[in-house]
Amino acid sequence: MTRIEFIEFLKEFRKDLEENKSNWENRTLEDFLEAMEAYTEDVQGFYDNMKMNVDADKPTWENFKTILKGASIYE
Repeated sequence: MTRIEFIEFLKEFRKDLEENKSNWENRTLEDFLEAMEAYTEDVQGFYDNMKMNVDADKPTWENFKTILKGASIYE
């Protein structure tokens, strides 16, 4: 994923929040950041469970996208 593709993802991500707020577990910035912190700690487990060959310790735009999406629903 390129930086430009990530920017497009962010636009769609924000639009999804605006249009589907009820589907988001973490709607306030405080809740979202708390979930983002927790999801970042657990994301390697997600990759492993999904049999994805991804190293969460190597930052990429794709990893950051996964973390943001996860934080929107992570409890």
